[in-house]
Amino acid sequence: MRLFVYGSLMEPELRRRLLGRQVSAEPGYLHGFERRHGRYFYLARKAGGVVAGQILSALSAQELETLDRYEEVPRLYTRRRVSVLRSDRRPCRAWVYLPAPRLLLKAPAAPR
Repeated sequence: MRLFVYGSLMEPELRRRLLGRQVSAEPGYLHGFERRHGRYFYLARKAGGVVAGQILSALSAQELETLDRYEEVPRLYTRRRVSVLRSDRRPCRAWVYLPAPRLLLKAPAAPR
């Protein structure tokens, strides 16, 4: 399974500590969102927005569950399937962590 990451999970050492192995990652882009930061990074829908991140590949269901615990699903985030673009512009399906309502309540208002 694939996971699109845009915050702390882009750090290879953190992924290694959490999963006990190095995970393959490649640049990726998620359209229709922007990255925001409150206490944590999160995504918000934005027409024309693009978020640069990484696509983690070959994750097992157990590894995704480990990452769900790290991301505090469902308290802070939910995990949804989206279409992301690889660096060569080919689309692929991947999971992404989107903010749960509780996280948005703690986030500062977006700048205007």
